[in-house]
Amino acid sequence: MAVIHHTVLTPSKLELLTSWLPSRPWYHGGAGGPELAKAGGFRLDDPQGEVGIEFMVVTDTSGAAPAAYLVPLTYRGAPLDGAEHALVGTMEHGVLGRRWAYDGCHDPVLVAQLFALVEGRAQAQDQNASDTLDREVTRSRTGDGPLLTDSSAAAATAVTDDREASELTVAPGTVLRLHRALRPVPDGRPVLPQGAAGHVAGAWSAPDGSRVRGMFAVLTSG
Repeated sequence: MAVIHHTVLTPSKLELLTSWLPSRPWYHGGAGGPELAKAGGFRLDDPQGEVGIEFMVVTDTSGAAPAAYLVPLTYRGAPLDGAEHALVGTMEHGVLGRRWAYDGCHDPVLVAQLFALVEGRAQAQDQNASDTLDREVTRSRTGDGPLLTDSSAAAATAVTDDREASELTVAPGTVLRLHRALRPVPDGRPVLPQGAAGHVAGAWSAPDGSRVRGMFAVLTSG
């Protein structure tokens, strides 16, 4: 399992996201820029132990109503070839040195592990503690067989953004819709939409301090 280093990042993750989020089509905050707070999330392990994988939830109070966003990020020790368009920014890590942070939807390592999570082959890890599972993250999948056959399939995944989500298409009819603008469910029990073949759900802290739950991703598979 990945080791969490409790150290200083310059700039911080929130500072990077403050500059980057307004450029996203699913950003609905104020014109003056977001007012962000870390609200939750989880991590996944890279089997090779080289890439940091984090699904961060941030809340934004800059708009007419508070908003929450799911931001999958990868952290690398060198630039990812061909992913300049997905670069969120660079940081200086107090232990690991310079790190390149990417929108993880465009990083094949994150894509492969996200599908492994949906299938039940990977487990969500605590965002802030080493060697600790995140029990608040749930997942399901109907059907058999791998959704991705190899690393080249993850690299070839098509990513499409709209005003609410990023869709990861790995084959005709097989799409994982990653909710970027999060919506808490009133009773804390996310319900799969009709025709869904799998999901990932989790929890985060609302600006008022309450703990809420919602759907992070929904799988449809032909």
